Formats: sequence, C-alpha cells, structure tokens
Amino acid sequence: MGVPSFYRWLANKYPKIVVNALEKTEEKDGTQPYPDDLEFDNLYLDMNGIIHPCFHPEHDDVLTKYLNTPGTYEEVFSNIFEYIDRIMMIVRPKKLLYLAIDGVAPRAKMNQQRTRRFRNAKDQETLRKEEDRLRRQYEVEGKDVLPKQDSDVTDSNIITPGTTFMFELSKQLQTYIHLRISKNDAWKHMKVILSDANAPGEGEHKIMSFIRLQRTCPGYDPNTHHVLYGLDADLIMLALATHEVHFSILRENVLAEDKSKTSRSSVLLQAGNSKTNVVKCRGWFKQFDLNRDKVDISQQMNSLDISAAGKPKWLVKKPHQFLHVWILREYLNLDLRSTNVPEKFEYDIERLIDDFIFICFFGGNDFLPHMPTLEIHEGGIDLLIHVYKQEFKNLGGYLVNMEKVYDKKGGYIKLKRVEKFILAVGAYEDQIFKKRSAIRESKLRRMLSEVEDESGNGEEELFPVISTHNQKGSSVGSDVCSPYIEKSPDHDVQIIENTKTLKEQLKSYNREISDVFRNGLLSDMVKLGTPGWRKRYYKYKFSAETDADVEKMRKEVVEKYTEGLCWVLLYYFSGVVSWTWFYPFHYGPFASDFKGLSSTKVMFQRGSPFKPFDQLMSVLPPTSAHALPPPYWSLMTTDDSNILDFYPNDFDVDTDGKKFLWQGICKLPFIDEERLLASTKMIEKELTEEEAQRNAENADKLFLHSSENLALQIISSFNNEGSIEQKSYMKVYTGLSGDINGFVYPNLEPKYVCDSKGLGNDHDVLCVYYDPPCFSIHIPRVLEGTDIPYSDVSESDIKEVRLWHESHGYPVRSNRSHGQPEEDKIDPSVGFTSGWRGRVDEIASSSQSRIQERHLRHENHSYPNRSNSFVCRSYEQVQGAQRSPTIGWSGRGRGRGHDATLNSQSTSRYDATRTPKEQTNSPSWWDTHGRGARRNWPNYENRSTNYNARTSTVNGQFWAVRSESSSSNQGRGQWGDAQSKNASVDASNHRWQRY
Repeated sequence: MGVPSFYRWLANKYPKIVVNALEKTEEKDGTQPYPDDLEFDNLYLDMNGIIHPCFHPEHDDVLTKYLNTPGTYEEVFSNIFEYIDRIMMIVRPKKLLYLAIDGVAPRAKMNQQRTRRFRNAKDQETLRKEEDRLRRQYEVEGKDVLPKQDSDVTDSNIITPGTTFMFELSKQLQTYIHLRISKNDAWKHMKVILSDANAPGEGEHKIMSFIRLQRTCPGYDPNTHHVLYGLDADLIMLALATHEVHFSILRENVLAEDKSKTSRSSVLLQAGNSKTNVVKCRGWFKQFDLNRDKVDISQQMNSLDISAAGKPKWLVKKPHQFLHVWILREYLNLDLRSTNVPEKFEYDIERLIDDFIFICFFGGNDFLPHMPTLEIHEGGIDLLIHVYKQEFKNLGGYLVNMEKVYDKKGGYIKLKRVEKFILAVGAYEDQIFKKRSAIRESKLRRMLSEVEDESGNGEEELFPVISTHNQKGSSVGSDVCSPYIEKSPDHDVQIIENTKTLKEQLKSYNREISDVFRNGLLSDMVKLGTPGWRKRYYKYKFSAETDADVEKMRKEVVEKYTEGLCWVLLYYFSGVVSWTWFYPFHYGPFASDFKGLSSTKVMFQRGSPFKPFDQLMSVLPPTSAHALPPPYWSLMTTDDSNILDFYPNDFDVDTDGKKFLWQGICKLPFIDEERLLASTKMIEKELTEEEAQRNAENADKLFLHSSENLALQIISSFNNEGSIEQKSYMKVYTGLSGDINGFVYPNLEPKYVCDSKGLGNDHDVLCVYYDPPCFSIHIPRVLEGTDIPYSDVSESDIKEVRLWHESHGYPVRSNRSHGQPEEDKIDPSVGFTSGWRGRVDEIASSSQSRIQERHLRHENHSYPNRSNSFVCRSYEQVQGAQRSPTIGWSGRGRGRGHDATLNSQSTSRYDATRTPKEQTNSPSWWDTHGRGARRNWPNYENRSTNYNARTSTVNGQFWAVRSESSSSNQGRGQWGDAQSKNASVDASNHRWQRY
C-alpha cells in the first residue's frame, strides 16, 4: 500500500481526520502540557520511520544534500536522537515511550525486503558509474569539484537486523535513554521500552501486539490515549484494528512544502554578491586544501566550522500532522453504511471497520503482489467501497468476524461472501483497463505531437537518448549554474558551482533512466483492455501456453493469494500466524480470476523466525555482503557455494506496461529455506562472541527512573531472592506499575555502572528485560467504559465520489459491444495508412540506432542488464501501429472526426465510461457540428455525448498513432467529456487542449 497514495486519498476523502501538530520551539525541557489542551499517555515510535530519514536526509537542493549527508555512524545516531527529542517535544507523553525497531520479519515480508535491497543496490551502482564518468569528464575539462566523501553509511542496506550498524544503534539508544531519564524532567516519570532489532517482528507489529495484550488485562484504562509515530500507511489500518478509540497517528506532513528551506549551496552562491560575504564564504571554504589527498579532504569536511556561511541543521524540519482515529471511525461509520441490507440486519460499526481494513488489502499491501485491477491513484479504494455498499445485501452481510480469529474452522472470514465481493469488483475490469489504455495512448500521442511541432520530422526526441550532457557550453537542468561559464574570480565559489552542476546532472540522469515511457522501453505485451488480455497475462507472467495451462495456473494463483489474504488479516488482528508462509509468485491474479476462492482450505504452520544472519542472507544482494560476518561472504560470492543462485549479480526487471523503472517487478529467485539453513548452520560455529550476540534473539528492555515506585518494587523483589539468575522474574500488573502489565527479568549484561546484583542500576536508572503479558484473545471492539470523543462529522461531510473509470476527460476505447467475449479476435491489420507506417519505421529505426550507439559508448554506466531494452520498438513490434480505415487523429487537435470508409451513423460506439444501456449508435457531436461549436452549446454540462478521435492528414492521408496497449481496432474510440478537469480551451486559436 503506497504511503503517499493511500494517505493522500484518505486525507482528501476525509479531511477532518488530519490536524496540524503544534510545536513550542521556544520551550527546551518539554515538561509543559501539549499546547492544544490535548494530553497523550503513550507514545510509540516505529523507529525505522526515523532511522531512514536520519541515515539519508532529504534535501531539495542537491548540493545541500551532498554536504549534509552523514558520513559516520555517530552522525546518524546524533540525527536519530535529535529526531526523537523533537517528537517528544510535540507529543509530550505522560506515561510510556515505546521504541520499536524492525527485527527479523516473517517470510511473507522478506520477499519485498529482498526486492527493495536488490533494486537499491542496482540503482546505486548505476549512479556510481555515472558519477565517476562525470567526474572524469570534469577533470579532463579542467573544472574542479568537491571530492567524494568517504562514508561508513553509503549502503542503506545495513539498516537490517544483524548488522553492526543495528547492533551499535541499540547500544547507543540505551545510552541515550539512560541520559534522558536521568537528566530530563520530562522523561523522569515515564517508563521507556526499547524493542531493538534482536527482538523478532516488524516494529509496528510489535507495538500493536503490546497494545492488544495490554487492553485484555484487568485494570487497563480504556481511555488511554495512544500516539503512534511512523511513515507507513499500514499504521492507520493497524490503529483501526486495535479498536482503541483514543488513538492518533503522528507523521510528517509529506504534502506540505517547506517554504523556509535555505540550502548551504544557495548561501555560498549568494555570498558572491558582496565583498563581505565573499570573505565569509572563503573563510569557510579555505579550510579545504584542494591539492591534498582526497582522504585528508574528506576528513576535513567532516569537521568543518561553517558558521560564517550559515550552517544549516543536519535534518530538514518538516511540519507534522496528527491523524485522529476516532474521527476516521465516524467517517467510516457514515460512508460505509449501505441502504441495501439483508432483512433483520443490525449495523455494527466495529465489524464495518474490520471489513474496511480487509477490503483495503486488495488495494495493496507489503505481503502480496499488486493486483493489476486496482490502483489507488485511479480510485481503487473508492471502487472497493462502492461495490461493498452496492452488493452488501447480495453478500449476505459482513465479510469478516474477528471475534472468531482463533476459530479452527476459519470462521473469522466468510470466503463465499469474499468471492462474491471480489468478482463484483472484477466486473469493472474491462472499463478500467480500457480507460487506462486510452490514457496511455493519449500520452504517447501527445509526445508524438510535440515532436511534430518542435522538430518537424519526429526523429530527434521521440525516444531521447539518455545523456547527462549536451553540447559543450550547456548542461542538463536549465536552473543550475553552468560549469562552462567563465571562471569566477573567487575560485572557491566556482568549485561550489561546478559541484552543484555535477549533482544536478546526476539527478537529471537518474530521472531520465527511470522514465521507461520516454526512453525506448515501450513494452506492453499483455495489452490490458484488448481482446485476449487474460490469456496473454498468464502466458507472459506465468508461462502458461494452453487454455488448460492458464486455468490450472489461475486456480493455483487464486489459492495462494487467498491464503495470503487470510495470512495478512490474521497478522493485522492477532500477530504472526506463520513465520514461514510466503506467496510463491511474482504476480497477482485479476479480480475477475477469483472464481472458486471459497473452496480454498487455509491451513498455516506457525514455524519460527529466522536468525538475524539468516535473514541477512535472505534479503541482501552480493554487493552488501560486507554487512555480514566474513565467514558468510563466500556463500554469496564464490562459485563453489551451494546457494550462489540466490544472489544474481544481475536480474530482470519487468517493466511491461509500466511508466517508471521503480514500478517494475524484480524477477529474483525465491529463497529455499531448507537449502539456506543447511548452508549457514555450520558457519555459526565460526562466529566471534560479538557476532554471536548480533545473531541472538533478545527480549525488550524496560527503563525507568530508580526513584519510581515500580523500580523500587523490582529492586526489592530481586534483592529478597538473594542470588539473581536469568530465570528469575517478577510479574508486573496495573496496580503495581500504574499502567503496564507483563513480566520483568534482571539484566545480567551490564550496560552502565551496575550494582552487585547486576540490575543495570547506576543510582538513577533501572534497566531490566521485559516480556508482555501472557497470551489472551484480542477483543475487536470498543471496551466498556470508553469515553467517546466529540466529533463534528456529519452526513454532509460524506461526498459522493464518481468512480474513476466513469469520469470523462480521457479517451475510452472498446473493441466489442457489451457482452462480447473478451477473447474474440479482431483483425490485426487495422491501424495505420501505408504513409504513416513508413513514418513509424523511419523514426523507430533512427531512434534504435542512436540508442544502441549511445549504449555501446557508455555501457559501463547504463542501467544494468538493460542493453537489449534501450531499443525503440519497430513498426511491427508496436501493436496497433497499423492501418485504420475508421478514424484519424491529429496531435494538434485540428480537424473534425471523419470516417474514411464507413458511415459514422452505422458504427457502433461503446464508451467504457458509460453503462451499456447508455451506448448509442448515433453520430458523434463532432460528426454533426464540426470543430469549435462545443463551447457555445447551451447546458453543455448536462449533455452526454460521444466524440470521435481527432484527425489530421499526412500527405493527404488520415493517420493515427497508438501504443502497444492499443487494440487492433481502436479507431472506434471516444474521447469522453471535454469539460473534464484535464481539458481547457485555448481561446487564441479556438481549439481544445489536453494536459
């Protein structure tokens, strides 16, 4: 579930759930209450949402990012501590701070982790080679730039359990917590729990497990106000799943722009405007000796004093927002209610919320591959809600019943109802795919139109060659200083300018290679929305050739995907049901493929989590082998390794039908657990003592001030036992602790100045191991005694949303009347006139030769394993680029629709944005009225009309251009409602333009 997409969708649909967080910057200790009279009891930090931005801070200015990126572990740790301090100042919790770092994840999550890390390594290697090439070019041209910085934190893959970085982070966090409790009054009366990377489980799920168990214990206060900080979208779903009303999500406001940013590079470049500033700038910059060894320079950079130049903070401070779950619950209670319900049916808001969580799994999650049917930015969640409400009576009621989460017969999910639901969603697939295909075609046409307008022959920029530099004297990125300008009198400033230009060129190169749509990587083998798309999907994605193979594979994929849906549902409501289960395919099924879902028998084996080093072996690429102890390296890199096939140096990325490389599917081999563990078992004997500690499983740690009542009780209890052993424990309950339940054990591994009993107590802080309460069944409803906060959400706040595939503004094409079988074949000879066919071949041939030449010249810095992909498709390869006797098109939007061979009144037109009953055989408005009259049509907004595609001529012939996603008979499409938000009128020449 994409974070920006889902969060943006939720905030736009239910705007009252989000409020800006208030922050008192002038206060230093954080002892005052929250400024808005809203008090929070417990603060939970999903630490990986803090570690990553502190490891590689985001800056819009490339030079600022270059100079501000940490180079050592200590600098990263300092960023993390500063980040936590700021969150504490915003929330000001009264009772508990819980810090949870991702530990070993279930196998279902490892596939995604493996893909991310391999992709990251591949991308970084590509950029490294390009930067080296640029630096060599600058050196030849005599342009000085700042040197590369030596860094211990260049590989973000070390943010994985078991690495030295994570082990050191745990120790540093313990020191940080100790100092804050002993020195800061705001921390003195709080309990702090640290669950580090040696405690298995994802950070957010460890937090949710803690909350679920606490609320089942006697004495729990149902009005405890929880705040969870993190960046993942699933935190919202997890918070809803607790059924805790007093719950808020805190996160950075990623939708807001920080207008107050001032980059270091801008300060330095502006310094040249006055002699005084130049002196200040040079005073800082002269701390470099550019003629010295690069290592020495790097060491100098790490200790610069740039106060004269206006040194910025390491981290850009973004504004934060609270998302209040109790308001979201009110929205969902109103929005999900259906008027079409079974007889004698009573609404239950808790089950309604559980159903919402479940249906959102179809929109995306971290454990199953994306279904091709739904995209959040295309209103996928809106469609799921629409179908849920519309079909509620036919479904027979709710989809899940989480009160039966431990029912051995699977009573927690109604698979027959789920099957009806998802098949009802699948009924919209044709319309969704047709509109998606039409939009893709529209973009390609616009590209070709721009080429015609600018170059006149269409050969130069249709598929532009990837390059970070043009002719001498120009640079990529017009908004940066050119390295070719005459040198400034101040050579130091010139170096800054050159470095910024280099980094801008590298950034531009990264953007260019990521855009597969514009770089000759046009590929759409499946062609969703055209006849036969299902068969092609299973052929190209699952190697199913015959109809029998397709059906067999469909059943297997649906079975495994259904298992996955049940696994995710249980994971969200009760924790890990199986550590070893994972989805064994790279692709998901279509919504319309789920016929027979209800016959799936779901059984899970719980298994056990991997050890940290085994997880590292499962998710790291060979380039990150340094993160493992040396004995493991050979398993990833040498030819005699029994598992070398797990670690390909190169791999395919399937970008078929995608616009960007990052959307592609990494075709990595799945890890065979049995083979992996057999290979690593013997190596464990070679580990040092510290390495063995990194590979061990540890309990959480509880910190509290030694003057607190609970600390005194713990010390007294263990002292009375005499000899302290690890198996000694003490039960903690609400009456004793005031707010938490569980068990504590003595910490026999001294971290600070410890007393004779080994309790980790240096007179100020007590540190002990902590285990949560004994297992108990989660209560999926609001607890008795809960005070429901006021909410001003009403039915007037629920806005009716028009489904994406029904909205106008883009061409929506169809090749068959309603009810025609999807597999019906259409004549593939339709598409282009012969004159345009030669034109496409000419462009393709020219682009192909230039791209291949470019690739051969710079193959060392091209995107890995893309040598055969940077090729423009020839005319025969671009399906749909063929003759069309039915329709024409002009990229400039001139001319009216024209049927070259058929009477337009006899041509059946099907618009996927309208229901079948609304389809007509009447002539289009363009056929009747011609270009330009639309603007003067009375009550135009209330009319529903089909429009032919736009036309023009080449050498007197009508022509059209279509991408591979086009069908062979797509000349009969319509353009939809020109009054959409994507259309505007150019009053200067009286024509319609689309953006």
